[in-house]
Amino acid sequence: MALVKLLPAVSALALVACSVGPNYVPPATTAAAQAPLLAGGAPVSDAQTPGDWWKMYDDPVLDGLVADALAANTDIRVAISRLDRAKASLRGARSDLLPQTTLSANPAYGRRPTIQRLPGLQREGWQVDAGLDVSYELDLSGRVRREIEAAKGDVGAAAGDVDAVRVSIVAQTIGAYVEAASAAEQIKVAQSIVALLDRSVNITQKRFQAGRSERLDIIRLTTLADQRRAEIPPLVAQRQAALYRLAMLTGRTPDALPTAATVRDTTPEIRQLIPVGDGGTLLARRPDVRAAERRLAANTARIGIATAELYPRITLGGSVGQTSTGFSNLFGAGPLRWLLGPLISWNFPNQAAARARIAEARADRDGSLATFDGTVLRALQETDTALSAYAESLNRRQALKTAYDDAATASRIVQARQREGQVDFLTLLDAQRTDAEAAAALAQSQYAVASAQVDLFRALGGGWQNVADANRAGAGAN
Repeated sequence: MALVKLLPAVSALALVACSVGPNYVPPATTAAAQAPLLAGGAPVSDAQTPGDWWKMYDDPVLDGLVADALAANTDIRVAISRLDRAKASLRGARSDLLPQTTLSANPAYGRRPTIQRLPGLQREGWQVDAGLDVSYELDLSGRVRREIEAAKGDVGAAAGDVDAVRVSIVAQTIGAYVEAASAAEQIKVAQSIVALLDRSVNITQKRFQAGRSERLDIIRLTTLADQRRAEIPPLVAQRQAALYRLAMLTGRTPDALPTAATVRDTTPEIRQLIPVGDGGTLLARRPDVRAAERRLAANTARIGIATAELYPRITLGGSVGQTSTGFSNLFGAGPLRWLLGPLISWNFPNQAAARARIAEARADRDGSLATFDGTVLRALQETDTALSAYAESLNRRQALKTAYDDAATASRIVQARQREGQVDFLTLLDAQRTDAEAAAALAQSQYAVASAQVDLFRALGGGWQNVADANRAGAGAN
């Protein structure tokens, strides 16, 4: 009956309940952030960047390496564990909306004073006290709802962090694969240059023996060949370091890498227009921007949590229990006690501590807003910089390609004229040196273009969609 009498009062309080503190409103970005990206002359399109952008290389070996990295990389596993922790905290916050129950039992064996011994009972024996306590917070100020709101923001931020790590790992994996293949290509070019120079040394030695060249010509040409030969060991070390990094990223030991990944000697490159979208889609795609926005939402909700401390906290409670002189009488017809009523707690009138915590929460919110604004600006800056670097790397490669073609043509002409005695040996040596330098520079520019493409996709935030969808589904299920 007492519970029935309390129901109308509870219903009336629920009607006037509200969530204190500011309601979260997503921050607006400037119109400039929604504008098309500054392509800087790079061959790009305004189509959406695909999540699995590495498939644009059309390389099954690379596809497998990326899949392995996403499944086994330790940094991703750490980020996922933090996401799981945030989801567990959200479940804990949601449980506060439900009645809290406590079941207790206190058995004790002892000896009673003679004056307290009831007729018919032994002086020594068991005494058992058991009870059930139930409490339910009315959440009139919305404290619990704000805690759930903050926990949801933490889950979204942790999910964004997972996506950010995933983007980084994908880019690092592709970067290591590209670097290893490019180093192998540069080694191949350097070896071909050395072989060409060695042939020139042999020819010059034969000409010296025939009296048609000087000893100094052999020395100069041998010096050039040795200089080019000395460029190979650093490239070998660079290639090995890239392969070791690739193994670590994919959760392997270096000797367990696929053979196809270790023998490739051509630089991977995307030869189609790169889809970049616009500023608005970039901000929606970048996981660091999404994480910063979710942290802002969480810290905004925490202002409400702190503000709720200014108001009374009302909890409805009830308990039922029984004390018996033995286990056999615990559920018998012995005396039963019960209690039902509200518990009101209120830190009043001294609320200085609560107001200080509100100020702290507001400061955290303001800091999160500044972080969000900075993250947006950094996303735009990184993308525009990557686009400019990509465009200039293509321009440089084209110029070096032209220079290489010209140098190769000039070297062939000079060799022919030198054999006919029309030019001296120094002219031939200079032509071959120019040809070798142009070939090496062109090989390096191939790597610069491929690396710039990887940096561009990293700046675009490509490679997060599938995981983001899974995270949202997981958050909804929890």
